Amino acid sequence: MNKSLFITFEGIEGCGKSTQAKMLHDYLIEKGEKVFLTREPGGPKISEEIRDILLSINNKEMLPETEVLLYMASRSQHTGEWIIPELAKGNIVISDRYYDSTFAYQGAARKIDGKLIDIIRRYATFDLIPDITLLVDLPEEIGLSRILAKDADRLEQESMEFHKKVREGFLDMASKEPDRFFVLDGEKSIKEIHNDIIKIMNKELNK
Repeated sequence: MNKSLFITFEGIEGCGKSTQAKMLHDYLIEKGEKVFLTREPGGPKISEEIRDILLSINNKEMLPETEVLLYMASRSQHTGEWIIPELAKGNIVISDRYYDSTFAYQGAARKIDGKLIDIIRRYATFDLIPDITLLVDLPEEIGLSRILAKDADRLEQESMEFHKKVREGFLDMASKEPDRFFVLDGEKSIKEIHNDIIKIMNKELNK
């Protein structure tokens, strides 16, 4: 493959997307591709510092409006400092979460207007859109059961109903953008999900 490709992984807490992102990274490296793996919220130093604020259990009083703006601020630095330059080199970029998470968490679950989020999203991401989004879908009760309560961050500690709305938000987006989204069965084994991803990637890389 000689062109850049922006791949994002999405899903509820505990769905296994981070594991799959790392496995895809390793697979593509073995295939001889130049691949850059990153995550959100986070990435560059500034974005990681914003991540700490966002996920700290000490910030439970955070307003939804503050939350969405902080996520977008972290994403803007991440996109401008890391993602766009890597794509400009012709590399494959894999991000564990991107802006679809904001539409699911702050839009569907926090009920912030999607049109407003989209306006901010266009500005914050320099209107960058992922080429492929791999959604690892899993029932919220299974995903949350995989998270140790003592280690749960601010978002992970939200109610089951909150996480149900997040999942519904992701699935709704996937249904509206079938050319970009690929929905994976998160109840399969790690190896089975990885194999499904490889089939998708081999097809997409050979287009």
